[in-house]
Amino acid sequence: MDLVLEAADRHLLTPYVYPAGWPEGEPCRQLLSLFVITNLGALALYLLFGTLSYYFIFDHELKKHPQFLENQVSREIAYALRSLPWISVPTVALFFAEVRGYSKLYDNIEDSPYGWSGVFLSMLSFLFFTDMGIYWIHRGLHHKLFYKRFHKPHHLWKIATPFASHAFHPVDGFMQSLPYHVYPFLFPLHKVTYLGLYIFVNVWTISIHDGDYRVPRLLRHVINGSAHHTDHHLYFDYNYGQYFTLWDKIGGSYKSPTSFEGKGPHDYLRKERK
Repeated sequence: MDLVLEAADRHLLTPYVYPAGWPEGEPCRQLLSLFVITNLGALALYLLFGTLSYYFIFDHELKKHPQFLENQVSREIAYALRSLPWISVPTVALFFAEVRGYSKLYDNIEDSPYGWSGVFLSMLSFLFFTDMGIYWIHRGLHHKLFYKRFHKPHHLWKIATPFASHAFHPVDGFMQSLPYHVYPFLFPLHKVTYLGLYIFVNVWTISIHDGDYRVPRLLRHVINGSAHHTDHHLYFDYNYGQYFTLWDKIGGSYKSPTSFEGKGPHDYLRKERK
């Protein structure tokens, strides 16, 4: 995140916003800047990609499903907009630690012990590490001690739209994002790669709520797509994974999507029309 902070300081904050005597490296200034940047960035990613997905990918026929709530889209957006600032508070603390040099993020490819191959390997390990972490955190949030208080609000949206992607209770939202932020404190990661992955995971989170169940046949039981996640919203105790089905299969929580078996939400609507 220090790359974004440096760019913001250079082009906007130092010349136009902050007093000349407030140093760029001063901790309070960095915290304030990170809070604003994190919130604006999260809001932009959510609204931009959520809107694109809603209008160009999401099947609006799903809004006719009996489990689609009245005024659901506006309620999803309102819930997300209330939660994002609170989610950002602990997130900013972790970004601040990165900026202060406590992570293993690096600037140059030469700083990777394995060069370009190390960069590509770190991308793969990031995906598998975060998929594992999110699986267990997500599954833990379904425990009776936590579900009703923290995770149930997200399951209000049985037939989700892309705008449900960030409509979490703040504790739920931060906990499920934690593996993304922990990774660079444990493993080396290129700073630009980290920013790219940060954008990717936000877009992916939107995509698994978009109601587009198409997955290449060979990958249907490998990739945890929208069909899998829709069944999670509908049946609760299955398909906790984020990108892959690996940990659901290991943990005994994998369920073949009903949409692949002719029993999904679209199939229900087709039968109702006959």
